Amino acid sequence: MTDRADTIDLPVTLDDVRAAARRIEGAIVRTPTLLSRTLSELTGATVYVKFENLQFTAAFKERGALNKLLLMDPETRARGVIAASAGNHAQGLAYHGARLSVPVTIVMPRPTPTIKVMQTEGHGASIVLHGETFDEAYAHALELAEARGLTFVHPFDDPQIIAGQGTIALEMLEDAPEIDTLLVPIGGGGLISGIGAAAKGLRPAIDLVGVEADLYPSMYCEIGGCDLPTAGDTIAEGIAVKQPGAITAAIVKALVDEIVLVSERDIETAISLFLQIEKTVAEGAGATGLAALLARPERFNGRTVGLVLSGGNIDTRLLATVLLRDLARSHRMARLRIQLQDRPGALSAVVKLFDQQQINIVEIYHQRVFTSLPAKDAVIDVECEARDAAHLEGLVAALREAGFRVEPVEIC
Repeated sequence: MTDRADTIDLPVTLDDVRAAARRIEGAIVRTPTLLSRTLSELTGATVYVKFENLQFTAAFKERGALNKLLLMDPETRARGVIAASAGNHAQGLAYHGARLSVPVTIVMPRPTPTIKVMQTEGHGASIVLHGETFDEAYAHALELAEARGLTFVHPFDDPQIIAGQGTIALEMLEDAPEIDTLLVPIGGGGLISGIGAAAKGLRPAIDLVGVEADLYPSMYCEIGGCDLPTAGDTIAEGIAVKQPGAITAAIVKALVDEIVLVSERDIETAISLFLQIEKTVAEGAGATGLAALLARPERFNGRTVGLVLSGGNIDTRLLATVLLRDLARSHRMARLRIQLQDRPGALSAVVKLFDQQQINIVEIYHQRVFTSLPAKDAVIDVECEARDAAHLEGLVAALREAGFRVEPVEIC
């Protein structure tokens, strides 16, 4: 797609991004871009990570929100701004609005988790709960903007927002000039549009790759002219956008070289790897760049790749679930279903084999009633911890050799 860039008058340029960088300097965190030796060894690429989860609100959205606010005249700021968001845009706008004494109203759907409402209120915003979906909240925000004389701040389809997000690319290429490929999450397209304007302006030959969750391929379809389902309960809710922006779609079409779709499983694995390897928390959207690298290693082998870890706001209970599922998939945690005779000593014999194999038992579920087995038999599910798949296979073999019927309970 890059061959079209010179023929299109884009609404955001490298100069716009540079001006935004000067404007917001000192008020946002200049997050580090660091080489990950372990991720490089794992993927076959040289991998640099831009840690935008280290912003005060733990996401890149602060950059665009602040640039937008600073470009408003004093009278507009005094009237206040409004946005529809249940996530990072809300918190970034609320935080910098409070810093600049700009009244901020955020419209959120009623089902928004209480913790997100409280976090946004904690940054000084007034919260309006309206509607059951984001679209309903969005429509209500536009109505309130007109009725109250407020300025509506779009989360992505705004040149000033886009320019602010693009400052990430300036920092990445200054800190790691050897980067030849950028992997960037796509939701509405504001982040990759800004990064594209800056990166392609500095280095026209740089490989710019967008990443979407395969449940929400909206930009992929917009650019490719296809019609894929765009719905589902994705862990990457920060990029679960059904309709990309008009401005962003034009920029993406001109500048982005490829859009990669990643599965929920690959996103979960990426979240887990960021925590295990980099000791950092990534939300689902923030982990999609690494997910693409894991899913398409042949595409990036030998390249010097810059990953944008765009945010780290993930529910702690969800994070725990992701980590446990990853342990199960890597066979470091397992559930074994074992059939045995329901008589004294049977369970003890099973436990003895676990001890001999040095595999830790986490929990045992004993089932006698709700089973089709003979009345004198029982089934137990044993959750256990092993070193790896080979360690677990040794236990299964020992159980079967001792005469027990055993089957691993697999997850998807």
